[in-house]
Amino acid sequence: MIVTKRNSLRLAAVGAMGAVTLALAGTTAMAATPAAHQAAVTAARASLTAKPSVTSVNAWQQFRVTGTATGLKAGSKVTLQQVQHGKWVTLPASTTVTRSGAYSLRVELGLKGKNQLRMVSGSTASAVFNVTVR
Repeated sequence: MIVTKRNSLRLAAVGAMGAVTLALAGTTAMAATPAAHQAAVTAARASLTAKPSVTSVNAWQQFRVTGTATGLKAGSKVTLQQVQHGKWVTLPASTTVTRSGAYSLRVELGLKGKNQLRMVSGSTASAVFNVTVR
């Protein structure tokens, strides 16, 4: 009976060590790619809002676009995009996100008519908003 008890204790110890080894191997595999994992999680949670200060302006009249960014780091760059001939074109107007997640951007548009605009940061984009230029 003692021999059986010792063998079962040995098997239990070996089984526990095997479980620990597997757990550590999984931890090591996850530790090898934390940056990629974190980037995927952040990208999934990132969002932008955008609101223009006016809905209609004269050509080259300055207005402001304000909004908030969630899931983006402070200092992240947000850029204005405009639909031109059916494609999104990045305009030379950008700003950075503050520590509180807010941003504000002064904008001047010269393309007359209804302009469809959005703010982007990487692959994250705000909802489309319109500003009419007279």
